[in-house]
Amino acid sequence: MSEVLTAPLVVEFPFTRSLGPVQSAFLTGLRERTVLGVTASDGRVVVPPTEYDPVTAEEIRDLVEVGSAGTVTTWAWNPSPRRGQPLATPFAWVLVRLDGADTALLHALDAPGPDAVRTGMRVRIRWAAQRTGAITDIACFEPDNSTAVDAEPVPHDGEFADPVTGITAPARLDYTYAPGRAQSRYLRALADHQTIGERCPSCRKVYVPPRGACPTCGVATDTQVEVGPRGTVTTFCIVNIKAKNLDIEVPYVYAHIALDGADLALHARIGGIPYDRVRMGLRVEPVWTEGGRFPDHYRPTGEPDADYDSYKELI
Repeated sequence: MSEVLTAPLVVEFPFTRSLGPVQSAFLTGLRERTVLGVTASDGRVVVPPTEYDPVTAEEIRDLVEVGSAGTVTTWAWNPSPRRGQPLATPFAWVLVRLDGADTALLHALDAPGPDAVRTGMRVRIRWAAQRTGAITDIACFEPDNSTAVDAEPVPHDGEFADPVTGITAPARLDYTYAPGRAQSRYLRALADHQTIGERCPSCRKVYVPPRGACPTCGVATDTQVEVGPRGTVTTFCIVNIKAKNLDIEVPYVYAHIALDGADLALHARIGGIPYDRVRMGLRVEPVWTEGGRFPDHYRPTGEPDADYDSYKELI
C-alpha cells in the first residue's frame, strides 16, 4: 500500500441564472431549430448573440436569423471524450461560421477521424431529438456537401411561444486528491478511532489536522501526537439550507472544535443536541458510525462548559 492516500474528488455546483431578452431568444430559437444572431453597431452579425457590442460595449438588440450550415474556421481533434461532452466517441472541436454570420460558434463535429476534418470544410447542424432550449439542442455538427452560401441574415423579432427565461449550468470538476503524508497518517488513524496531530519542534504547537509543516514557523512537523478525543466548541454556525446529496435534515450545526491537546480547531457537525442549544464552550466527543472511517458528528459529553479563557486563542 502506498504511504500517501489518494481518492477521486468531485466539486460540483449547479449555477442557475436568468436570461435577458437576447439570450432567451437565442436558446428558445434553438429549441425551435432556429439560429439567431444579433447585429452589432458596425453591421457585423454576432453568433452566438451577445447583449452588448464586443467592440463598443453598446447595448444591442437587433436579432437576425442565420443559416444552419456553415464553414469550419479552425478545429482541434479530441481523441478521448470526457464525461458531459457532446459525443461519447472521438470528435473534433470546431469553430463554425454559420451562413449569414460574421463570428464563429464553438461546438463538436462528428467525424470519423482527424483526417476527415479541415479548415474551410462545410458542416451542418445535427439537431437533438429532444430539445429544451439549451446549447445542447445542437447535438453536434456533421459534414455537409453543400457549397458556401453568401446568405443574408433575416430580421427576426425574437418572439416564440413559451420562451426559455432561465437555465441551470452545471459546473463540475473531477480530480484525484492526494492529501500528502501527514494527512494520510491522520486519515488512517481516524479509521482506528484515533486523532493524530503533529507538533512543531520550534513553537511546540500541535496542529490537527496536520499539515506537514508549521504554518507559523515554516518548519517540518514530524512528531505525531494523539489528541482528544474530546474537545470544546469554539464557535459555530447554524445551517438552514439543505445541500444536494447530503442526507442531513436542516437546521443543523457546524462548529469549530478545539480538541484537547490541539492548538488548532477543526470543523465538524454537532449532533445529539437541539441546534438552538449549541453554544461556545460546549464540551463534545466524536461519534463513529459502524464501519465509518471518520467521526460522523460530535455530541455533548455532559461535562460543564469550558471556561472562555481556555479556548479564546483558538476562535
